[in-house]
Amino acid sequence: MSRSAPHDVPRAEYPRPQMARQDWLTLNGPWQFEIDAGDSGLERGLRERELSGTITVPFAPESELSGLAHTDFMAAVWYRRTVTIPAAWAGRRTLLHFGAVDHDATVWVNGVEVARHRGGFSPFMADLSAVARPGEDATIVVRARDPRQEPQARGKQSTKYQNYECLYTRTTGIWQSVWLEPVPDVHLRRPRITPDVATSSFAVVVPLSGNRPGSSVRVTVSDGGGVVATASARADADLAPSVRLELPSDRVRLWEPGDGFLYDVKVELLDAGGAVTDTVDSYAGLRSIAIDGKRVLINGRPVFQRLVLDQGYYPDGLMTAPTDAALVRDIELSLAAGFNGARLHQKVFEERFLYHADRLGYLVWGEFGDWGAFAGHEQQPTASFITQWLEVLERDVSHPSILGWCPLNETTQVIHDHVTQLDDVTRGMFLATKLADPTRPVIDASGYSHRVPETDVYDSHNYEQEPSAFAGQLSGLGKDEPFVNDAAGRPISVPYRGQPYFVSEYGGIWWNPELAGTDQDADRESSWGYGQRVRSEEEFHARFAGLTEALLDDPDMFGYCYTQLTDVFQEENGIYRFDRSTKLDVERVRGVQSRRAASEG
Repeated sequence: MSRSAPHDVPRAEYPRPQMARQDWLTLNGPWQFEIDAGDSGLERGLRERELSGTITVPFAPESELSGLAHTDFMAAVWYRRTVTIPAAWAGRRTLLHFGAVDHDATVWVNGVEVARHRGGFSPFMADLSAVARPGEDATIVVRARDPRQEPQARGKQSTKYQNYECLYTRTTGIWQSVWLEPVPDVHLRRPRITPDVATSSFAVVVPLSGNRPGSSVRVTVSDGGGVVATASARADADLAPSVRLELPSDRVRLWEPGDGFLYDVKVELLDAGGAVTDTVDSYAGLRSIAIDGKRVLINGRPVFQRLVLDQGYYPDGLMTAPTDAALVRDIELSLAAGFNGARLHQKVFEERFLYHADRLGYLVWGEFGDWGAFAGHEQQPTASFITQWLEVLERDVSHPSILGWCPLNETTQVIHDHVTQLDDVTRGMFLATKLADPTRPVIDASGYSHRVPETDVYDSHNYEQEPSAFAGQLSGLGKDEPFVNDAAGRPISVPYRGQPYFVSEYGGIWWNPELAGTDQDADRESSWGYGQRVRSEEEFHARFAGLTEALLDDPDMFGYCYTQLTDVFQEENGIYRFDRSTKLDVERVRGVQSRRAASEG
């Protein structure tokens, strides 16, 4: 199959736009399915037999779009589907890709285990060459385990039966696209593309599955006017050959906030005779990120980051967008309200969201869904947090829209005279991020327990609702005494060292027009937000303006992140409703944010 799919297949668009091959086959659509309440399915023969129900992939069984809407806990779930590998793929290996499966997945094909993977947010792949050849049937069986109580990276998934406060309906099993693609025995792996504005060039590292004598790689950068630059390197001397492509001055165009100009990038693997044996289509944006004192610079100039918290939940699909157009719509809604970017919060968004952010010039911070690590009185993120995060970095490092990384969020642990598991994992995730990507700033943990003294960015979360009190709490930044989160007055972070600083969560103004004038305490289970609920839309706009202007007026603040883009279930503090319909006067929200920030000069 070429890069297309039948119209009746859900989420049929190509899942990986920054590493696209011409031949592929979507496996989204109906699969056999069965809930394994006691995780005894392997003993009961679920791997070998037909399953009792059906589900629509890639939607989780808790979602309406899956056809099930089963919202109780599921210790394990099983999937089964038989597919014929296209005979036209003869002579090539077949790779089976999973965008994300929550949480611990085992995959068998034709009765043989081909993959195990831990982590609900990162992709993984299995090579089917030893178990199914082109022209043959492949019976794919997937078991996904999702334990209820163990420390686990869950993001905003509730560990109670019901949703409550800012925790939501769970996601179990497959929740991103599944697909097959053929590759030659020696093939290209995901290229890493690093822009260099200072030299008007791209550095491209091309990992390979192996090396063949006399082989080479060729990288071509193009724009609307044709080829801009081409470079080649030997592919028989290094597992990851690299090239640098310098752009002629008359073909240089920067990727800017609001102007997501992208160059096309083609990566080819050639044999000793010069024949192309593998091709990957990609793209890149030319932009730089720098730190100058307390300022974060994009392409050498301060750009105030007017961010919104985006949790990426949908009423019918939960963590999975119902359509590709829904991903685009969320960015458009954010831009219409005056935001220029988002913190992608407590979830690793599917790669197509990043593609749309790239092409629309939309700024984002990449984050891991680390919530779920509490064990007793201390948080105990496991070693797998680091391994999962490294998989995310490998997937996303070349996206120009990503301005920074946030491995952890709101870790809370008092600083004391012992190195803890949280200290080790926080430092491990920070160092892993800096090693994987030295080009972007990293926040060691957003909002609460900053455990790494050299963190590139320092931040806080502040949900004070009274604008004058909010401004007073933030007034010390110019004296290097910023607002810092604590635990009932006890320190949970290392001291501030003069880094760029922003309030990465604020606002969260609680507003439901239908409940205006009712008792907020009586409504709290079905309607939740921060602080005292506003009594009218006019009060909302006054509070939003007062809080936001306090941040815009601070010359040492490089940005902010307002909570949040949409309501999510019972959490009703969005600019828009959960179904993305209008909730308030968006033009007034945009008007407050349109004024120049003090840090922009």
